[in-house]
Amino acid sequence: MSNTLSTTSAENASAEVFNAGAAPVKKRARRTKKSAPLSLERFAAEVYPFLELQPFHKVYYRLLEEFARGRIPRLIITMPPQHGKSVGATTLLPAYLLGLDPDCRVAIASYSGSLASKFNRRVQRIIESREYAARFPSTTIKQGTRPPGYVRTSEEVEIIDHRGGLLSVGREGSLTGNRVDCFILDDLYKDMQEANSPIIRANCWEWYVSVVKTRMHNRSRELIVFTRWHEEDLIGTLLRREQVVEFREWSQIASLGRDEWLHLNFEALKTSPPSEIDPRGEGEALWEEQHGRELLLAKRRLDPLQFEALYQGHPSAREGLLYGANFAEYECLPHEIVRRGNYTDTADTGDDYLCSISYVVDADGVVYLTDVVYSREPMEVTEPLVADMLRRSDTRQAAIESNNGGRGFARAVQARVPDIRVEWFHQSGNKEARILSNAATVLHLLRFPKGWNQEWSELYSHLTTYRRRFRANRWHDAADVVTGIVEREVEGRRHHRLRGVRFL
Repeated sequence: MSNTLSTTSAENASAEVFNAGAAPVKKRARRTKKSAPLSLERFAAEVYPFLELQPFHKVYYRLLEEFARGRIPRLIITMPPQHGKSVGATTLLPAYLLGLDPDCRVAIASYSGSLASKFNRRVQRIIESREYAARFPSTTIKQGTRPPGYVRTSEEVEIIDHRGGLLSVGREGSLTGNRVDCFILDDLYKDMQEANSPIIRANCWEWYVSVVKTRMHNRSRELIVFTRWHEEDLIGTLLRREQVVEFREWSQIASLGRDEWLHLNFEALKTSPPSEIDPRGEGEALWEEQHGRELLLAKRRLDPLQFEALYQGHPSAREGLLYGANFAEYECLPHEIVRRGNYTDTADTGDDYLCSISYVVDADGVVYLTDVVYSREPMEVTEPLVADMLRRSDTRQAAIESNNGGRGFARAVQARVPDIRVEWFHQSGNKEARILSNAATVLHLLRFPKGWNQEWSELYSHLTTYRRRFRANRWHDAADVVTGIVEREVEGRRHHRLRGVRFL
């Protein structure tokens, strides 16, 4: 039997019952209602008759139905704000799931417990409706004090005479002792400020791993529906670490692996090639009647970076990067080297990186980076690594920031390389102001060895993804050191010009 009831087949079934004799009508109507599978789209029309579904909504609801029926175990959907994301995924879908299987344990998570509870209450109101009872008479919840012994709060509700129920929890909330068969995560970040916080993003990931994943079993399903804010949000992290399949045609569902995520991104303005799932032409709005092309273009002009994230689902927009992939590279060192130096910044906290870069300077003042130690290991590990690098790069003079233990680090390194001059100094300049104001000079003066993206992959990643919005960055260590190098070299050249001598 097909798992999807088309509108045509439903109408035919209704006509057949209507034309039958009076006595058989009730019997046949009961059999039809019991046996005919109910699509999520039709269910939505029955319990929420005020909905006006657009073509993309029909795709969205069909995909959610495939998830509800177990054909998609892991699903990611990204959608612009105010396009009906939560109505489908966090209100209608949980009620539909519990109707299909009253033994299913469903959990809803959002950025706050109050919002998750709001979704829970909406689901409960649907389950109490006459329309729902007509479709799913086996799925009922406590009414008032009856029956006693069953839980019904804004955070949890149990299905009477079954093992299923609905839980709601805010980000970082606890689910201790609760088995979850189907987890729905809807917008784990409240706004841009939260998504730009490295601490909140890290806490969100840790909560996902330590709470969400530990409540799931072999047959559990996961649905993540977001408006994107940042390239390192939960979805961005999953895209880098997990197997993710971009959804372009319906046939992909049949070949989807159990460990694979299916990902559908609805762009507010179409930029990707047309597909079976989204056949729009380039530049067409997703919902012209509600969020038209002209309105969207005006929003993009106000803030291109934010528009790419929120409305297009592409938070790694190039406009927001301080350096991007614009660093110059070299294949050979210059013939005339006038100086060999090193700049080191020790880790401020346990989460920071020690960044130590050796370099050479040519007669024109261009700086060529030659060797790097970039590590979060403790000082007893990094001290010999930096000392070895100073010998290997034939460094003559090393400058180490004395802030946060840097002086002790400098002394330890000096003891290991007594023939190299190691000096420490206190960096009193504002880090944000220094990095932002020297960005153009960094790109102009520094040269990186060809292939550095592979040899120094973490350094490469942190520099090329470093954002102009200073507080949006989790690590500043690499940007701080390349800034320190150009400050030191530019100031040194200026000092020696004033004295009328050549900079050596």
